[in-house]
Amino acid sequence: MKKILNRITDYSSSKNGKWVIAGAWLILTVLLTFLAPGAREYEVSRLEPFPDDMQSVVAQDKLEEYFESNDGIPAIVVMQAKDGELTPEEFALAFEKISEENINGLNQIVPIDQIPIQALQGFFSEDSTTATLPMNFDESLDTGEIDESIEHLYDVIEEHTNIEIQVTGPAGISVDTKNLFTQADVVLILATVGIILILLIVIYRSPALALIPLLAAGVVYQVVNQLLGVVGKVAGVQMGTQALSIMSILLFAAVVDYSLFVFSRYREELRKQESKHEAMKQAMHGVGLPVFFSGSTVLAAMLILFFANFGDTNNFAPLFSVTMVVVTIASVTFVPAIFTIFGRKSFWPLIPKVGESETKPNAFWSRVGRFVSKKPALSVIIVGAFLLISALNIFQIDYEFDTLKSFPEDMPSRVGYEILEDKFQPGDLAQTTVLIEANDEMTEDQINKIVDILVDEDMVANVQQSQVTDDFQAASLLLTFEVNPYALEAMDSLENMIEQSDSILEDAGIEGSLYFAGETAGAVDDRTVNNRDLMIIIILETLLIFFMLIFLTKSIRMPLYMMATIVISFVAALGLGMFLVDLLFDIENMNNRVPLYAFVFLVALGIDYNIMLVSRYLEERKHLNVREAVASAVAHTGGVISSAGLILAATFAVLMTQPIELLFVFGFIVAIGILMDTFLIRGVLLPGMLVLLEKDDKPKEN
Repeated sequence: MKKILNRITDYSSSKNGKWVIAGAWLILTVLLTFLAPGAREYEVSRLEPFPDDMQSVVAQDKLEEYFESNDGIPAIVVMQAKDGELTPEEFALAFEKISEENINGLNQIVPIDQIPIQALQGFFSEDSTTATLPMNFDESLDTGEIDESIEHLYDVIEEHTNIEIQVTGPAGISVDTKNLFTQADVVLILATVGIILILLIVIYRSPALALIPLLAAGVVYQVVNQLLGVVGKVAGVQMGTQALSIMSILLFAAVVDYSLFVFSRYREELRKQESKHEAMKQAMHGVGLPVFFSGSTVLAAMLILFFANFGDTNNFAPLFSVTMVVVTIASVTFVPAIFTIFGRKSFWPLIPKVGESETKPNAFWSRVGRFVSKKPALSVIIVGAFLLISALNIFQIDYEFDTLKSFPEDMPSRVGYEILEDKFQPGDLAQTTVLIEANDEMTEDQINKIVDILVDEDMVANVQQSQVTDDFQAASLLLTFEVNPYALEAMDSLENMIEQSDSILEDAGIEGSLYFAGETAGAVDDRTVNNRDLMIIIILETLLIFFMLIFLTKSIRMPLYMMATIVISFVAALGLGMFLVDLLFDIENMNNRVPLYAFVFLVALGIDYNIMLVSRYLEERKHLNVREAVASAVAHTGGVISSAGLILAATFAVLMTQPIELLFVFGFIVAIGILMDTFLIRGVLLPGMLVLLEKDDKPKEN
């Protein structure tokens, strides 16, 4: 493998090869730009969250099978008078004006005009200030068309009534989500490029060193964007909005990281070689395999996501895998080629000269390397204690399953939802539909018995019979909880009913099946699927990367140290990150998908720094003893890894500009974890463990 890679990197850094490689990448970029669709053409704001065999999905399918379905995309119009109470007459007028306008795609609406004025009170809150109007949009409409229809709806109400409205429900949430990310994508890219540019200039004090990695990242981004468009067109893969946002961060972070590893070793070799081509050739002999292996490790971690059952998480797999394939290839071809083209000018005004000292004995990382190699036990104990204290906070983390709470507070669909939460009973926000499917004809007494049993369950406020089929072999009930339908108490109660469904039917004297559909049922499945995914991904990813590290290091002990430090770092980052998020930003609950997202990125990217350190340690070990090799490896890699870590952490912190709390918390925790990996794990803990646990025999080469 190393021989093949060396031939590739040798050609990329040769006199003619550098131009051929750089030209080929630019031609590929231009051709794909004009001939292939972009990834955004296949972007969707919402993916199907669960597999078809999940309980809530099966229940919904069964309901549509037995009872007339309100086909379409549901929306709830929340109405309030601008002044005082909302009267039934004003409510009826609003309905009349909406109906007269023939709004595009509004194919179903509750027939308010056929309901007596007195009966309309069922749509009102107890204080008569708020009313709800359920409606459905045609499911053939795309999000943009629904957006136009909702805007039309707002205009009609504003022009003809004295009512204020907010549109919530799936239709409103879908529109708001798309609008949020349409605006946020530009901010995300500009902020990412801006923070990388500023940090590179500040750290390396060279304009070219700031621009070359960004040039490489820009080319790679365009190639990946168009290739994903091809994947979307050929394979029918949808591109989730969240996945595309995180993909751009991953791409820029990885390209810049690997560029720093290349140019750092290139600068070292330029102090030994007069020829810029020979310097890059030797540099890539040193870092080519670690860079390629780091990219392959991240790629392997992303491929594992194909085993995830949750829709958004599974969607990461094709997007991130394509990204890492292109990033890895570019890192050992395009990056060395363009650095070779610029040569020593890349480092202006601090141009490296032949004969200059490689590392300064009084430099920060040289001092750290000497300290850790002399006092490894003290180093490990201090860092280990900090990580342990940070990790303990994971037992204080509370999870949030109401995804709407993750959106900005002024988003119309969230405003409407919170008005409903305030003005109506908590359980009325989203009732649970219970479907009884019997093998034989049921009696009214049996159905009523089911109602009585369910009413006695914890957190249940009431249960009402809704519909019964003509043959009395299927019946639906509406179950309302005493608490918010997304509350853990409601989820636990419903999960218990699902588990006890056979005994519930048996107590009622019914042979058949019991199904539960609705938001709470979906939240229960969300928790189940996410917990399953977290366990599977952690096990598979840990094992896969562990065996890859065995291949790289030709050792079993060393991969154990590397993986152990990374997993400990992940748990500590989760605990410390959530503590700081609560302390600094007053965010008390974490979306339940954050731990899985954080694990994937912290392990995949954090292991990169361990690979760079250990690769240099193994190189130094050929002619130095363990303590000397550790001190030298820390001194040589400390500067580039710490600067790469700062840039990587800042890049993920850019996700905090996104309007979704899930991405905000995820970006913050990953940034914290990367900084811990950079300065504590790679700089102190792992080197200390190497000194303590590796055999200090003679150097392998004298």
